[in-house]
Amino acid sequence: MKTLRVDVWSDIACPWCYVGKRRLEAALARFPRRDAVEVVWRAFELDPAAKRVQDAEVSYAERLARKYGASVAKAEGMIRQMTEVAAADGLELHFEKVRPGNTFDAHRVLHLAAERGVQDAVKERLLRAYMTEGEAIGEPEVLARLAGEAGLDPAEVREALAGDAFTREVRADEAEARAIGITGVPFFAVGGRYGVSGAQPAEALLGVLQRAWDEAADEPDAPDAPNQALAEEAACGPDGCA
Repeated sequence: MKTLRVDVWSDIACPWCYVGKRRLEAALARFPRRDAVEVVWRAFELDPAAKRVQDAEVSYAERLARKYGASVAKAEGMIRQMTEVAAADGLELHFEKVRPGNTFDAHRVLHLAAERGVQDAVKERLLRAYMTEGEAIGEPEVLARLAGEAGLDPAEVREALAGDAFTREVRADEAEARAIGITGVPFFAVGGRYGVSGAQPAEALLGVLQRAWDEAADEPDAPDAPNQALAEEAACGPDGCA
């Protein structure tokens, strides 16, 4: 059966990635060939140098203000805007609860989840835990518990995190992102043909899905790198979210 693969580079510590996931789901719900679409979540670290758990004394607004060189008041306005946009897509974001931390281990867990066929469920659980519930997703034991709630064996997660399992796979994702030229997430590579940057509206994503599906039938061989399909939308990069 013909299939269409959608690779999504994103990070757990990325509010627009959560919004982008919801919008992709909305687009897929309307796509006539939904059963033939495979979604693969790829690793992208917004802050690879972050400590496992960051200083809880500094608020999210203060961190955002530092990244943009803006006032805390302006950062709080940006947070309100993100919260309102997310709410329109059915998401509750609680930035006052966020506990920033390193997401490398979370990406390793997501690769394990892909092997076990529960990657999307684990991705969803980690995003909600971080953006809504204030979980410290840099902590191995927290990751094991959350992944267990989404269908993985917590003992297997602990074993993987105790060693270097899936380190190579995470680094390969990040290397491919650099090769393609990805500087912000979410980034959707649809059928290897189109690159979509940012949390695009569901309608726009649906159009790209249909275009990639139709063109795959006419030209089976995908290009070496995806072409940019849409103007950039809201995304997060190493310097912050916009």
